[in-house]
Amino acid sequence: MEFKMKKEEGFTTTTEFGELHVAGDEQHGYRPYQLMVASIAVCSGGVLRKILTKKRIEIEDMAISTRVERNEAKANRIEKIHIHYKIKGQNLNEDKIQQSIVLASKNCPMAQSVIGSIGIEETFELI
Repeated sequence: MEFKMKKEEGFTTTTEFGELHVAGDEQHGYRPYQLMVASIAVCSGGVLRKILTKKRIEIEDMAISTRVERNEAKANRIEKIHIHYKIKGQNLNEDKIQQSIVLASKNCPMAQSVIGSIGIEETFELI
């Protein structure tokens, strides 16, 4: 990826899905921490979805919400990300879903990349 400086603030890059604006100020683009959290949450959710499919656990829908803890005293670094899955389906087994989430965490490249730096906590609810 190549990023080019914008005149007002931040940087931009063009991908096959369009232009991405990244800046320290939300008025000018996505903040870097938002992209990091999104990368970890969506990677985890995507791996979870693949695992559920391989286990032949059919889900109708999944939503992911996150809560982030940052440390202002240390450059406002991300300390912890709480990922919460809302999984919709019929006759879902909580134990199998929990096992799948643990397996997904071990196989998500983004989550594995931040082990030891950012704590990741995952919870779920069945709808």
